[in-house]
Amino acid sequence: MAASSAGSTPSASADGSSTPATTPDQPTRGGTPQDAANRDDTSGRKTSRAKFGLASIVLLTINGIIGSGIFLSPGAVMKVAGTWTPLVYVIAGVFAAVLAVTFAAAARWTSENGAAFAYTRVAFGDDVGFYVGLTRFVGAAIAWGVMATAVVTTVLTVFGGHEAVTTTNITIGFVLLMVVLLAINLAGTGITKVVNNISTIGKVAALVLTIVAGLVVLAMTGDNHFSDLTHLEGPDGSPVVPSMDTTAFVGAMLAAFYAFTGFEGAGSAASEMEDPARNLPRAIPIGVAVVIVVYVAVVSVAMMINPTGVLESKDAVVLASAFDNSIVRDLIVLGALVSMFGINVAASFNTPRIFDAMSRRRMLPAAASRTSQRGVPVVAFVVTAVLAIVVPMAFGYSMRGIMVISSVTRFVQFVMVPLALILCFLGRTRHRPNDVKRSVVLDVVFPILSIAASVFLMVEFDWRGQFSNPGGGLNLWAVAAMIVGYVVLPAALYLPWKLGVYDDTPKQLPEDR
Repeated sequence: MAASSAGSTPSASADGSSTPATTPDQPTRGGTPQDAANRDDTSGRKTSRAKFGLASIVLLTINGIIGSGIFLSPGAVMKVAGTWTPLVYVIAGVFAAVLAVTFAAAARWTSENGAAFAYTRVAFGDDVGFYVGLTRFVGAAIAWGVMATAVVTTVLTVFGGHEAVTTTNITIGFVLLMVVLLAINLAGTGITKVVNNISTIGKVAALVLTIVAGLVVLAMTGDNHFSDLTHLEGPDGSPVVPSMDTTAFVGAMLAAFYAFTGFEGAGSAASEMEDPARNLPRAIPIGVAVVIVVYVAVVSVAMMINPTGVLESKDAVVLASAFDNSIVRDLIVLGALVSMFGINVAASFNTPRIFDAMSRRRMLPAAASRTSQRGVPVVAFVVTAVLAIVVPMAFGYSMRGIMVISSVTRFVQFVMVPLALILCFLGRTRHRPNDVKRSVVLDVVFPILSIAASVFLMVEFDWRGQFSNPGGGLNLWAVAAMIVGYVVLPAALYLPWKLGVYDDTPKQLPEDR
């Protein structure tokens, strides 16, 4: 049913109060959206004081994008793209920027938590919102598990060597990391914001240090090794970097693109932000732009000073291998650890809010929306953390079987959110969105470009590799993960919702108009 235009007929909320029909969907715990915005928490302090402002949202976006990839695996892209690597990162960044602007534009239309869940629910209705939200939650929780595995494994390797990377040690480190993240989140949004800001500044500072140190080396030595990869040969005399063709370039671009993902989760905790309908559309593009500049500068400098060192590195933090100076190397390693911890902080803050948002709509059990005295969705956090821990453990910390869920989830979002944005522009939404100024460029042109980019990415995606074992044959774990994540689990939770099992308490959001 298309959303109506402005009107003044009041509509009853779930708690029996009346709210103007012109009021758009807003995340509340009863009463009007304005009541929620001004609500005091149980400690007597205004919750808005602890919320993320524009600068903090920019840092949260950056923190959600920059993780381990740029520190641990820049050589993977160099090995395929060679001297084309900086251009590959630029084009991958442009793809990410187009999608990021689309997500930023979608954030104007609703301030409810959940990002893709909220955007698609407003446009397509509850059923589509449920499926997108649940698969997004599962994918994000698993991605968090992958990121947690990466930071624990890297810490063990850096401080104990490769022999320290055992299943027992990873599990212990995994659980300890989750306890620390729970403690940070339980301290409230204010503390989480501070930790997020510090970790983001730390990781960006480490990358800026890499750039500056590299430029100093270039200035002092006058040696530019940018083209060395062109002449590098393997033991059998064959070139290490193959000749560039369209297939190789696209493959390298796809590998670089995934270093930019993470922006799509920036709006998951919109209710914890100041004026999200205004600040999110500004913050997301700024954050992505900063990441593009930093990534391109880092890989360019590394290729100019020591591309062979990066390509042949056996160190835990590959980027550090570009430098001979031990102090610089240690600082880059420290930056990598801060970066990986930071992206886990972002994941621990954003991902539970998806589950919480669905619970508040009674699409999931009501208990999941219970919060601490500081407004932290504790139950949702525990559910998310358990999923993030158990799934990697069940797969023996082998990422090949579970990463496919995270990858496909992104494709679902990258298609559905642009379509939702176009429906908002046309006024054909199932639920009423915020009253915002329509923009042909933001609400039509960018979504069309995003859909085209997403289709291109899906066509070029290595589906065969995702569903194959390294030694050949079908990866049954990946197949099972897809069936469970995209069919079994959604069906198992959808049916009780439709049967009213979750409607044991009043909703904590106003009824839709």
